[in-house]
Amino acid sequence: MKILITGASGFIGSHLVGRLNEKHDLYSLKSDLREHSRVDNELKEFSPELIIHLAARTEVEQSFYEQVEFSDINYTGTVNLIECASKLPNLKNFIFASTMEVYGFQEVSISPNTIPVFDETTQPNPNAPYAVAKYGCEKYLEYAGRSLDLPYTIIRQTNSYGRKDNDFFVVEQVITQMLKNPNEINLGYKEPYRNFLYIEDLINVWDLVINNINKVKGEIFCLGPNNAVSIETLVTMIAEKLNWNGKINWNTKPNRPGEISILNSTNKKITSKLGWYPKTDLSLGLDLTIKTWKEKLKE
Repeated sequence: MKILITGASGFIGSHLVGRLNEKHDLYSLKSDLREHSRVDNELKEFSPELIIHLAARTEVEQSFYEQVEFSDINYTGTVNLIECASKLPNLKNFIFASTMEVYGFQEVSISPNTIPVFDETTQPNPNAPYAVAKYGCEKYLEYAGRSLDLPYTIIRQTNSYGRKDNDFFVVEQVITQMLKNPNEINLGYKEPYRNFLYIEDLINVWDLVINNINKVKGEIFCLGPNNAVSIETLVTMIAEKLNWNGKINWNTKPNRPGEISILNSTNKKITSKLGWYPKTDLSLGLDLTIKTWKEKLKE
C-alpha cells in the first residue's frame, strides 16, 4: 500500500517505519501539521491509500503549562489533516493514535486487590489539555466518518516504554536517574496507577491494524494490558533490578491540577478482533529497557 505517516521520527514512528519500509510504499509527512496548505499539497501529491497519524506533543505534564500550543498542534493540526484526507480519492483508512488519557477523571475506588479497568464502552472524561485535544480529535473523526465518509480507526494507546534516547517519560526517567545517582533521586507523585506496554508489542499491534483494514474500520481499540501498578510499585521494581538503595524524594515536581489517580485498560476487544495480545510482561520489559540505558550511558 501507499502509506503516509506523520510523526515518523518519534518514538513509535521510528520503530513503525522500520517495520513497514520493506512491505509498503512509505512516505513521511514533511510539513508541520499547522501548515495547512502545505499539508494539503503533500497529501494530494502522494495520494496515499492509508494514513497513519502519530504526530503530536505527548508530554502530558507539559500540556498543563503549554495549553495553547498543545491544542494547536494536537487538535487543530489533526483537524486539518482529516479535512485534507477526506478529499483523497483512494484512501482506505485513517489510523489515529489516541490515548488512554482520554478516560481522565472517573468515579472509581482503588485498592491493591481491586484495580478498575476501562474499555471502549467507558465514557471518556479527559482531565488534561493533552487529553482534551486527543478526545476532540476522536470526535472529529467520528463526525468525518458520518458526514464525509472518511474511513478511520482509533487506537487508545497505553503508556509505552522502551525508549533509547528520551528519558522524559516515567520508566526511562526512573532508570536513568537511578543509574546516574546512586544516593538520591527526585520524582513526582507515587500514588497514581498506570499500565505499561513495551514498544515491541505496540509495534506488533500497529502492524496488525494496518494490514487488517476491513476488520478495524470505524472501530476504537484499547490496548491494555489490564495490569496497572502504582508508580511507587514501578519504582520499587526498577530499584530492585538495579540493586539501587538510595533515597527517593517524592512530590518534588509542580502539582498537576488534573492529575489522574488511575489509568488501566483491557485489550479484550482487539484480541477478539485480531488475535493480538501483549507478550512482554512488565518485568521483562523493564529488564530490556534497563539493558538499553546501561549500554547507552557507557558511551
